[in-house]
Amino acid sequence: MALKIKDLRIYYQTLRGDVKAVDGISFQVKDGEIMGLAGESGCGKSTLSNALILLKPPMKYISGEVFLNDKKLPIDNYEAMRANRFRGVSIIPQYAMNALNPIRKLKQIISDLLEHHGESFVKMRDMIEERLKLVELDEKVLDLYPIELSGGMNQRMVMVISTLLNPSLLLADEITSALDVSSQKAVSKMIVEFRDRKIVRSVIFVTHDISILYQVADSIMIMYTGKQVERAPTETIVKNPLHPYTKLLISSLPEVGIKYSQAPLKGIPGRPPELLNPPEGCRFKDRCPVASEKCDEEPPLVEIEPGHQVACWKVGAIDD
Repeated sequence: MALKIKDLRIYYQTLRGDVKAVDGISFQVKDGEIMGLAGESGCGKSTLSNALILLKPPMKYISGEVFLNDKKLPIDNYEAMRANRFRGVSIIPQYAMNALNPIRKLKQIISDLLEHHGESFVKMRDMIEERLKLVELDEKVLDLYPIELSGGMNQRMVMVISTLLNPSLLLADEITSALDVSSQKAVSKMIVEFRDRKIVRSVIFVTHDISILYQVADSIMIMYTGKQVERAPTETIVKNPLHPYTKLLISSLPEVGIKYSQAPLKGIPGRPPELLNPPEGCRFKDRCPVASEKCDEEPPLVEIEPGHQVACWKVGAIDD
């Protein structure tokens, strides 16, 4: 098992109190698995991924345990995590341009990173050039500044840098959100190739776009307001979701070849509750079409069948 998380809670400190962004999440990611992490903006998916590599204020560790390759990951200790970053766990951040120092050439950025981890740019030069070819970049880019590359090229450059030390777990945080459709497809395929070539052992692919996950992920976990509501193989999530929220989320996606006049897109009524003081019980109850008094109690995460977990008192109550 590559990654194992037990009852993780990560809050944000504010003047009004703690925002419960990740509130009791437990799951596992197997070796060789690409797990998609999806949900509405503000559901906690990026907070969860960022907490696994760099937990800094206003983020605050509350409780829970994280294990990577059966070894406890000290996410609550900034200094202790230094040895784990880039080797144990690495991240491709959402905005590539913000991740690269604009006043240093790419060769120097890579050299500084490798030196920090006891490696040499000269000794790893051949491997670096091989990785550049893998993401379809010429080795000449090493002598350029980040500003001289396009957004898509910078994204691929960050992918190379983030995986130079072959991390066990790669976090891909909304890496396709700022790209055009053709670049999205290319970047997504590269993530799969990184896994297939064993450059990384497993991946958590964070996005709000389930259509991308359908192409690359082995399984998908759906989050809602800091909670896990459903986890299943990708095909099951897309074609046979059971949680009311997942059903509504999937129904809001457009279908290829279907015109809006034939089948208008459905939205999810209402808005998510404030996580400064979330409601008791199921957090989706005020927007759920099948909510009942029972929903005032928090539903447990139940395994309906092997690999398919759902947190809902009325699983399967909504027909497609």
